[in-house]
Amino acid sequence: MNQILKNNLFLKTFAAIFLINLLFSCKNSQVSGLRNGDLLFVTAKETGLSGAINNVTQKQKNASFDHIGILEKTKNGTFILHAAPKGGSQKQDVKYFLKDHANDGQRVIVYRLKSQYQKSIPEAIAKAESMLGKPYNFNYILDENSYYCSDFIERAFRKDHIFKLEPMTFVDPKTGKTNTFWEEFYQKKNLKVPEGELGCNPNGLAASEKLERIKEVN
Repeated sequence: MNQILKNNLFLKTFAAIFLINLLFSCKNSQVSGLRNGDLLFVTAKETGLSGAINNVTQKQKNASFDHIGILEKTKNGTFILHAAPKGGSQKQDVKYFLKDHANDGQRVIVYRLKSQYQKSIPEAIAKAESMLGKPYNFNYILDENSYYCSDFIERAFRKDHIFKLEPMTFVDPKTGKTNTFWEEFYQKKNLKVPEGELGCNPNGLAASEKLERIKEVN
């Protein structure tokens, strides 16, 4: 009987160790090959706010994004610095960032600054760290007290002019008229649609010639 108990204990211990190693391996595989300063773009949904953003900003057939964050590797772990509707400008463990978007059925694509621009990364991460804690900019009109996702990243790299602000458009390319979603969106806020005002978006950043597409994170 004692031998049976010992065998059962051994099997349970072995199973626990195997499970821990498996989970650790899965976590490492998610961030394997990622570098400090990599930009993680999240694919857009087809409806709602995500679909409306993509409708008026998509520039590439194989790139359709509605969110972006910058990866920071430290001795304490791997994190994503980003501005999101839930939580504002924040520093989030990469595994939770990936899990959140996987749960929403979205994919994450990694882009990287080309070698000649890599020197901008340390200062960009320091700038991103300094912006943490600011609320999310739900109006998508630039201001100094709140940020939206691509705005957060553009500001992080602004000193070295990695990205640039461009006149925003809310026109549906299929109809040539202001997208109905955005008309109603700004009407509810008692604001004029900021057509032509400077801003940025994830699709615009992804189209930058200073970036190269690396891989999809599984």
